[in-house]
Amino acid sequence: MTKISDATHAVGAPEPVGHYPHARRVGNLLFLSGIGPRVRGSKAIPGVELSATGEVLKRDIEAQCHSVFRNVRQVLEEAGSSWDRLVDVTVFLTHMAEDFATYNRIYAEYFRDDPPCRTTVEIKSLPTPISIELKCIATLPEDSDSDSDSDSGESTPGRAAR
Repeated sequence: MTKISDATHAVGAPEPVGHYPHARRVGNLLFLSGIGPRVRGSKAIPGVELSATGEVLKRDIEAQCHSVFRNVRQVLEEAGSSWDRLVDVTVFLTHMAEDFATYNRIYAEYFRDDPPCRTTVEIKSLPTPISIELKCIATLPEDSDSDSDSDSGESTPGRAAR
């Protein structure tokens, strides 16, 4: 894991599709950027078969759900948190009517006890041909590392003074 100030760039998670970190720490909270089901180091998306022109030929929401949950767990762990510290999950689905029941069943398997708050919204599309993306907030352990200048008001590269 490479840390730049309070940002986490997880080496085990898929690369972001834009200029942003996988997560950012603020106090004892960890805010994750949108995480999808892609595979690190490739354009592969579990459960998605594309034509030569990039059109989706086949979609498997179950495979995408399992993959996105693995990716979220990877980012949480590299940033010093864990699955059981999730407090809020916003889920973006591109095919709510078709996918909600399957997604909801799998979500319940991953969050059997004490699930986090959750909001699920349908959107028209995502930046890559995925059907699900999660935006999460988790807590960090009280004794987790923090930047020594986090409350000093000094600016560091990539972070504005508070």
